[in-house]
Amino acid sequence: MASSVTKEISFEDLKALLAKSKNLLLVDVRTKEEVDKGKIQGSVHIPLDTVDAAFAMAPEQFKSKYGVTKPQLDAPELVFHCQLGRRGDMATTKARQHGYVNARNYAGGYKEWSEKGGK
Repeated sequence: MASSVTKEISFEDLKALLAKSKNLLLVDVRTKEEVDKGKIQGSVHIPLDTVDAAFAMAPEQFKSKYGVTKPQLDAPELVFHCQLGRRGDMATTKARQHGYVNARNYAGGYKEWSEKGGK
């Protein structure tokens, strides 16, 4: 049985993953308006209200829509984020319900990322 506790990732851990990992899928679940004001480089925009549908898609469909390979269910580096943490948490929960056992939420969100000078 999957843990009901949403795993979170810190600013430092996310920054390190972004620097070294080729497999990280960082999903930005904010609105298009928010993303247009700035985003974490390398993130993929999948708005919160479409996360369920996105992770239910066939891999080919996912790749053609988002331009990245759909992660395997046991992908170790699947991270969601929003502006402040709440929507990222909801998206992480949805992904875990789809079987993504290692999905994590960057709880600091874009607000913390930009305040700490993340690029």
